[in-house]
Amino acid sequence: MPEPDPTPGQTIGPFFAYALPYERDHELVRPTVDGALRLHGTVYDGAGVPVPDALLEIRQADGAGRVPTLEGSIRRDGTAFTGWGRCQTDAVGRYSFTTIEPGGSGAPFVAVVVFARGLLHRLFTRAYLPGANASSSPLLASLDPQIHERLIAVREDDSSLRFDVHLQGDLETPFLTFPGEV
Repeated sequence: MPEPDPTPGQTIGPFFAYALPYERDHELVRPTVDGALRLHGTVYDGAGVPVPDALLEIRQADGAGRVPTLEGSIRRDGTAFTGWGRCQTDAVGRYSFTTIEPGGSGAPFVAVVVFARGLLHRLFTRAYLPGANASSSPLLASLDPQIHERLIAVREDDSSLRFDVHLQGDLETPFLTFPGEV
């Protein structure tokens, strides 16, 4: 049987608020957990205007550098770290996750997926921890230093990590393409 042709993405929406959010979707760990960290930022469009209706998903390793393989990533029982979360942007384009700092050797990062109006397909990027060295990441090493800096989260005075996402423009966040993705 021949492979069917792909169908085009939808251009209407987004309808994220209708069915995707769930209780504590942005809390990979509770804020009271030892080592809890806030990963936050703003999503901007090509004109630098905040996007109030984007949805971000993250996936990351635990503090020891292991990517959890638990089933039921939506589970938020306060005990199991699943390494996955989802967050809508607010009315001024901000998002915030409560998580832990990913561990491991090399250049630890949080994988970020962005869904937003005007996008026919999701966008993939990474938020590397501050101090990530390009020599410890093939991805960072492949980029011009001024570009790879856009993948490094900024440590704020309150120890949180800020990672702003620019969908287009002079400050566009580098996005990744995976086999099978358009």
